Amino acid sequence: MSTNILMPALSPTMTEGTLSRWLKKEGETVKAGDVLAEIETDKATMEVEAVDEGVLGKIIVPDGTTGVQINAPIAVLLAEGETLSDAAPPAATPAPPPPPPQPSAPSPAPQTATAPPPPAPATRKAPNGAGNGAAEGRIFASPLARRMAEQAGLSLASLKGSGPNGRIVKADVEAALARAPAPTPAAKAPAAGAPSAAPALAAITAPHRLVPHTTMRRVIARRLTESKQTIPHFYLSVEVALDALLKLRADLNSRSAKDGPGAFKLSVNDLIIKAAALTLARFPRVNASYTEEGIVEYEDVDISVAVAIPDGLITPIIRRADQKGLAVISNEMKDLAERAKSGKLKLEEFQGGGFSISNLGMFGISEFSAVINPPQAAILAVGAGEKRPVVREGALAIATMMTCTLSVDHRVIDGVLGAGWLSAFKGIIEDPLSLML
Repeated sequence: MSTNILMPALSPTMTEGTLSRWLKKEGETVKAGDVLAEIETDKATMEVEAVDEGVLGKIIVPDGTTGVQINAPIAVLLAEGETLSDAAPPAATPAPPPPPPQPSAPSPAPQTATAPPPPAPATRKAPNGAGNGAAEGRIFASPLARRMAEQAGLSLASLKGSGPNGRIVKADVEAALARAPAPTPAAKAPAAGAPSAAPALAAITAPHRLVPHTTMRRVIARRLTESKQTIPHFYLSVEVALDALLKLRADLNSRSAKDGPGAFKLSVNDLIIKAAALTLARFPRVNASYTEEGIVEYEDVDISVAVAIPDGLITPIIRRADQKGLAVISNEMKDLAERAKSGKLKLEEFQGGGFSISNLGMFGISEFSAVINPPQAAILAVGAGEKRPVVREGALAIATMMTCTLSVDHRVIDGVLGAGWLSAFKGIIEDPLSLML
């Protein structure tokens, strides 16, 4: 029986994408796990793997097509011995069903962390003998789809399969995950006398060239606008002495093997990630998100780290950073950053996170304030380490100082809590042996 290959949802904020190129040709045999195509999402260019075996009978969406809606048919996979004339015509592009009602958080960011939906019944009756193509109580799903659903806390009984005979495949689980975040709260009506829409920009008459927006740039623009409009930001800054941290970094790097499994080269950012993680473990209210029903405090300390890529930025995640050693954090961060720049991150590597770090110190930026990455409640902006005059015990001295600014969601974090977090973070950086405990 033929199967429609659908446009997958490859990130939690993806509603459409660009089919960059096909890596299989019509008539080629396809095995489960084969890479079929490259798709540009709002976050990266990602590879799409086949979840079933067969022959690529027809490519519906050609290379370079933009604005392809998720769940739209992009190709037809034929069963063994089947011809294209035997295949049913591709179904019309389904409109994504609305997400179920639930407490609303700010609209999902590139690294949205959401609680899994409540478990559904373990079995269901297939309507008219269809659905999952099985007898009542049995659910057909690929092994990969089962594993993904189990890890995400999704019940297979709540999913509708798009594979052969209604089999649940990877794309069905990804589509369900993409629909999981709560809807953005409806915007309030403008006050009387206020304009109903933003004023139109004046016409551009100077000589110029127009650079069309990429999918990623459009999403970044929308997300940052929503963040500043819907989250009550406020900012706290602290001056941190770096000299002890820099000495510890040099001592540790001198102990590293030159190459091999035990090799590492710590950056200042690696130590900042660890210090922030230990501080978050002490202040769980900062490792949190706002919802209409309450404050969500995350059990794991997962830190999103901003990485610049050609079309914008992405925030790969160091999972359970408070429980990892410095060498592990350093090597993980290097790997994530390299694959982020080449568009090879997996969905789970940038989806989630409870706290973000943005470091522009390596570019010589003394200090800045970062925009909160919803639904997180805080982001730490890290400036450059600079030699500055300081007063110590009544005398003027020179020290390497760094300005760190914490942007916080005032609905979650009050001034005293934010100040306590920054004070504890400063204490760890200035007494860095605590990073080794």
